[in-house]
Amino acid sequence: MKKAKVLFVSQEIMPYLDETPMGRIARYLPQGIQERGKEIRTFMPRFGCINERRNQLHEVIRLSGMNLIIDDTDHPLIIKVASIQAARMQVYFIDNEEYFQRKFIVTDKKGEHFADNDERSIFFCRGVIETVKKLGWAPDIVHCHGWFTALMPLYLKKSFRDNPLFAETRVVYSAYDDDFPNPLHKDFAKKLAFEGIEKGDLDVLKTPTFANLSKLAIDYSDAVIKGAPKLNAEVEKYIKKSGKLSLDFKGADDYLDAYSEFYDAVLEEEPLLVD
Repeated sequence: MKKAKVLFVSQEIMPYLDETPMGRIARYLPQGIQERGKEIRTFMPRFGCINERRNQLHEVIRLSGMNLIIDDTDHPLIIKVASIQAARMQVYFIDNEEYFQRKFIVTDKKGEHFADNDERSIFFCRGVIETVKKLGWAPDIVHCHGWFTALMPLYLKKSFRDNPLFAETRVVYSAYDDDFPNPLHKDFAKKLAFEGIEKGDLDVLKTPTFANLSKLAIDYSDAVIKGAPKLNAEVEKYIKKSGKLSLDFKGADDYLDAYSEFYDAVLEEEPLLVD
């Protein structure tokens, strides 16, 4: 029996960023899943506050060089990689000078969210998919962590569903308590226009709030995990209403086995097909 392949996509992973509950899970979950007999790949954004020298990031020339068009503008895609030796695990970083050189994550020094976080998220999610295509690696499961990854389910189920690499892919979305206070850019839905995505698919983003972006991710995912003990009330309600295969929050002591078993349950289901 072939090993299941799990692609982890997270907006943060320790030790590259300061420790948070999400960053900790995104660091130890791939290692634990690999130790339980599955193949893994892991991606995160190369935020400007990541110390490249200390963490020994280097560019992967054969994977870099593509341009992604967002809102009629070309943006070069740069791929970097680093290793977590203790885990025998590589982490791929999505980089772009305009979107990821600033020395912050999603907020500036005053705590204000960047006005282009919508485009940064689009670039990151599409960059991950294009890089996986170049790697020729067909994931059985794509596990997305955090709102910055919330477009992955939409892209995989609409824009890339006819690509043989993703035809049988199941998407798992982990919802966290990482709310942002104000809606994203009012033209977010328009910028999302991409092959296979129709206007009606984005109705929920007419007001691009955290809750609505989370709803979009849930709609196009095969399964959902509560990544925090307490979620945004609207999101929590939507998960229940969705009827999707779901997993309640698991603590540090038991999440590895629970997630591994959940992946197995997800793989037994037919992948979600959308019109």
